[in-house]
Amino acid sequence: MSFLRLEGIEKRYGAASVINGVSISAREGEFVVFVGPSGCGKSTLLRMIAGLEEVTAGEVFIDGARVTELEPAKRKVSMVFQSYALFPHMTVRDNIAFGLKMSKVPKAEIERQVAEAARILQMEPLLDRKPRQLSGGQRQRVAIGRAIVRHPKLFLFDEPLSNLDAELRAQMRVEIARLHRELGVTMVYVTHDQVEAMTLADRIVVLRGGRVEQVGSPDELYDAPGNTFVAGFIGSPKMNLITAAVAAREGAALTVTHPSLVAPLHVASRQGGGGQSGPGVGDTVLLGLRPEHLMLGEGPNQIELTADLSESLGGSTLIYAQTRAAEPMVLQAAGRRLLGKGETFTAGFDAARAYVFDKDGRAF
Repeated sequence: MSFLRLEGIEKRYGAASVINGVSISAREGEFVVFVGPSGCGKSTLLRMIAGLEEVTAGEVFIDGARVTELEPAKRKVSMVFQSYALFPHMTVRDNIAFGLKMSKVPKAEIERQVAEAARILQMEPLLDRKPRQLSGGQRQRVAIGRAIVRHPKLFLFDEPLSNLDAELRAQMRVEIARLHRELGVTMVYVTHDQVEAMTLADRIVVLRGGRVEQVGSPDELYDAPGNTFVAGFIGSPKMNLITAAVAAREGAALTVTHPSLVAPLHVASRQGGGGQSGPGVGDTVLLGLRPEHLMLGEGPNQIELTADLSESLGGSTLIYAQTRAAEPMVLQAAGRRLLGKGETFTAGFDAARAYVFDKDGRAF
């Protein structure tokens, strides 16, 4: 049974529609991540779950109860925002305890809950410090601690790591994943960072323009993106997409050609496209190749490229190149394989790791 359920959720501001018929669910104890570009409606959707935004149409259910019009304080949810929103004149201890004091929880119980939150977040030595004496990551842990002591049914995170530097972001991702394992509470997390989505989520909801593009586990979205938007959004660097032509089709298998392909490529459908749907002979398609699946001079299928720029990352190299049709390509090679501008080379790949999308961007 779904612990969180959204049915046909819509949000309009006057004539502007920002959420368009979203229906999704989360199981109890599941970690669900909303991901998408800025302005896709993911934070608005989260705020409607919390009760901070009015729902224009549709229904919100939490733990089997309809909460669509219920005020935020009665939904038993805790929300962690992008800004820490800590009281600068209070200690860490008092910041965490503030909500409990306002609810007139007995002093002994407040002390017990604050101590437990501090243990879970490993910040016992910080309890008597003021926010100005903390790092960004430590401040965010205080904000999370303030949410923990409310013992919510549902945790909501609205881009909580976006104000942190790269090192702290990586550290806090580990902290949040550990917190989820220890508490076992349902969590919904909003981010525009697909790395956060891939590393934290049990399931990812990909949003664009207020609509759900695809829902699935990180592996499902990486291995079988439903369209070019998801294919380009999940994976870093993003998938290469080049224009190719269908030379032959036999059931769920296509033969495609491209000026840079050394030989025609035979690729099978990932969507069970054995019927009449999908591209046919003579149609234009998009051929998708992930940078990490391209190998310099190796592999059963070959594509000829011209190098533009090489970026050494120490253990690997990103090679930016172009096809004969002047389409950009990125290759992620192991080790330090620097190629100069204008240098031609071949990259190999396995046909099983190639993707085909029709002219409308739908996966074949």
